Amino acid sequence: MRALVPIIRLLLTAAPWAMARGAALTVIVLLMGAALLGLSGWFITATGIAGLAGIGIAFDVFRPSAGVRFLALGRTAARYGERILTHDATLRALAALRVTLLRRQSRLGDRELASLRSEAVLTRIVSDVDALDGVLLRLVLPLSAAFVTHAVVFLALGWLAGWPVAWAILGGYAPVAAIILWHLARRSIRPSDEVEAQDQRLRHGVIDMIRNRQSLILGAMLAPREAELLAIDAQSRKAARALDRVDRNAGAALSALVAATAALALMVGGWLVARDMAGPAIGAIGVFVALALAETLLPLRRGFSDYGRMIGAARRIGTDTKPQPSGCQEVGLAGTPVLTLSQRGLSIELEAGDAVALTGPSGSGKTSLLMQIAGLADNDGISILGRPPAHWADAALRKVVTMVPQRSALIAGTIRENLSLAGEVEDAGMWRALDAVALGDVIRERGGLDARLNEGGAGLSGGQARRLSLARAVLKSPRLLLLDEPTEGLDADTANRVLWGLRNALPEAAIIATLHRSANHPLFTRQLSLQNDEVTNLRLDLQV
Repeated sequence: MRALVPIIRLLLTAAPWAMARGAALTVIVLLMGAALLGLSGWFITATGIAGLAGIGIAFDVFRPSAGVRFLALGRTAARYGERILTHDATLRALAALRVTLLRRQSRLGDRELASLRSEAVLTRIVSDVDALDGVLLRLVLPLSAAFVTHAVVFLALGWLAGWPVAWAILGGYAPVAAIILWHLARRSIRPSDEVEAQDQRLRHGVIDMIRNRQSLILGAMLAPREAELLAIDAQSRKAARALDRVDRNAGAALSALVAATAALALMVGGWLVARDMAGPAIGAIGVFVALALAETLLPLRRGFSDYGRMIGAARRIGTDTKPQPSGCQEVGLAGTPVLTLSQRGLSIELEAGDAVALTGPSGSGKTSLLMQIAGLADNDGISILGRPPAHWADAALRKVVTMVPQRSALIAGTIRENLSLAGEVEDAGMWRALDAVALGDVIRERGGLDARLNEGGAGLSGGQARRLSLARAVLKSPRLLLLDEPTEGLDADTANRVLWGLRNALPEAAIIATLHRSANHPLFTRQLSLQNDEVTNLRLDLQV
């Protein structure tokens, strides 16, 4: 429950007045329901006794019937208002939850943000946020309204029908209902976690199968993969059946509790009537009120059966949204090299305008080294402008260091929107960046900056997508530019134009590029080869 407290606090403070009005109407609906059934029971019993006594003509039927109509119509109106206000407040609260989640994610360090890019993590976050949708409507509001309603009904019954009836109903409902709901919440945690885990596995597996369907078909692996997914689906259904069984057992127990409490109220009321401590009509009130109070308990079943899913989501959301502390420094030291690196036999200093080609076989650690320099991995022995990356505030470090990975990070939208991720830039600056990476003519032919791309930048070739990412890096005007295979998928002439374009656009930037091709390009003043954690200087201080 502790994990849910921050979430509940956030949801309640998003629209407190709307939530308070909705909660008040929820209580009014429940109280009017109890009063309506209690008054109706008293009225039916009293008129029957008056008829048996032969004084029916003298019995006042107008005021009780008017009360019944008032409570029935008032309950309907209050229910309508309660639905509007509680749903409005809940939607506001969920909007606040999503905004807060995104704001916290935006304050994470780049390493943590990079870990959120996988589809499995993203779908789990979406599922967790959806699970928290019911915290207010199915748990907090019904539980609070039930508590207030039972307290008010207890006092009213003690005054009208006698304290024995009030204690019988409160004592029959409160402790037993608490045990049933606690048992339901506790028993729902494990199957809820299992359902969530299997659903995530199934969703991720289906996406992978659709994406890799050609490879699976060509490798004759489609049927085995389908069998694996069906097995996962069977496990998910098994866990869902276990959760449903717990829920149905709790529902049966609550229904039995309602019947038992009504019977107890009937016996206590009959005992009071037998001892002339109350009239028959007054003694019948407790039975009907006990039946009406079932409305306060049965809706709680849904919320407590989802408790396991909610608590798991709250724990994961709370873990995922912890902001990483910012570094302690905003700027580097004046008069120091842009990059100083000394680790695993590699010692290098880069000044403004230097360019280094980093080569080596796959798996030799080229990309890992770039990640360390960018502050996205443990980075002992590395300094940016005289300070380790960990000592920089993340926002300040991103103004100095820009990394373009192999995988182009593009969004569905226009070319302008993709380039605007680098910051506020005028169209003229965007065209200069596109021309610098030999992409300007292609974009002009496609309709200019307003040309649209599909999800993930679909609509451009692999080389064009990479060059668009390079253009966005140019717009950042970094002092240290890290490039992971920038010329992959480009022909020799285009690769040459791109490399010289980058240098001309960023004449003062220090550049480190991992390359399998174009490593001998005259742009690079130094070439380093990583061979199984050993570093070899192949060419030093080649002047451009």
